Amino acid sequence: MSQTFDEISRQLGRRHRRSARLKWVSMAALGMAGLFLLWFFSDMLNKGLPAFQQAYVKTTVSYNEQAARDGRQAIAPGLVPLVSRTEVRGIPRLLRNNPDMIGTRDTGWLLATSEVDQYLKGHRNTLSEEEQAEIEDRVAKGQIALRFNTTFFIQGDSRIAESAGILSAIVGTIMTMIVTLAIAFPIGVMTAIYLEEFAPDNRFTQLIEININNLAAIPSILFGLLGLAIFINFFGVPRSSPLAGGMTLALMTLPVIIISTRTALRSVPDSIRHAAFGVGCSQWQVVRDHVLPLAMPGIMTGSIIGLAQAMGETAPLIIVGMVAFIPDVGVSFTNAATVMPAQIFTWAGEPEKAFVEKTAGGILVLLAVLVSLNACAVVLRKKFERRW
Repeated sequence: MSQTFDEISRQLGRRHRRSARLKWVSMAALGMAGLFLLWFFSDMLNKGLPAFQQAYVKTTVSYNEQAARDGRQAIAPGLVPLVSRTEVRGIPRLLRNNPDMIGTRDTGWLLATSEVDQYLKGHRNTLSEEEQAEIEDRVAKGQIALRFNTTFFIQGDSRIAESAGILSAIVGTIMTMIVTLAIAFPIGVMTAIYLEEFAPDNRFTQLIEININNLAAIPSILFGLLGLAIFINFFGVPRSSPLAGGMTLALMTLPVIIISTRTALRSVPDSIRHAAFGVGCSQWQVVRDHVLPLAMPGIMTGSIIGLAQAMGETAPLIIVGMVAFIPDVGVSFTNAATVMPAQIFTWAGEPEKAFVEKTAGGILVLLAVLVSLNACAVVLRKKFERRW
């Protein structure tokens, strides 16, 4: 049945209004997402940036015989409540290792307690009015000040809030990622090459492809249970070690690398393969010398994104025990270690107020690393991308 011009105009008007509504709803959703991200980053910066500053007390330390037994004897009595227990406990150990220092004096900046630190930053604290007046007097004299928190980056975890650092978690993360990359990258790339270039298209390979896609979508905690059952309980890999954590994360990263590698291989035009076959290359030579080099930028991009995803995982590492208290930096793949997400999780459960900013500061460090990895992936893709 034919329609009049007015009816067609009304239908077009309704379509245009629906399109406009869809456009505005989409823009509103995008705006809400942007506002949420802005609020999230603002909150993290507001809470995390103070973690990069720490209160220090300037005082003269007298290394005497009494200080070799009790570190408090080396510090002026009025400053002892303001100086961190870490500094006080370290003085006898320092004198035992360096007995020639007995009888000397040294003036320097000592780490203050978390209560002093929180007071200087305007946060809630438990200091008395007398202690606050003492702090204000010494701040005016230049004896107490906020300085860059090197402790946060050069120390491991500690039960004392002002002494807690992230170095052991950073080293543990690096070691875990080395294991993950060493296992997941070669296995994932070779699996993708076989499935894409050599495997026949039958029900068996189709079943493998379906299972790989399913593995990329299952909850990460299940990989932790799998790692606990296979690597730790069956093979006896040391619990809480970077080796156990890296092998578990390798299982989780494999599907991502396989899928991204297959996508990169598919992006290489068939004309490249045909040309190589035309000059007498075998199928392996075609893949090795022509297809794989052209697909490598996409493979590297997918692998970096997979590693960044693995670096931010906490649940599977909790299952394999990588939430241990690690005050010292580990130097072995089989020793107990922790990673940055697990360290942040541990700090978030601490009751002291000072650990709140430690948690936010750790999140900022982790976000900086993840954003850098994703930016690296984008740069690699843009730099080496070829359009056919």
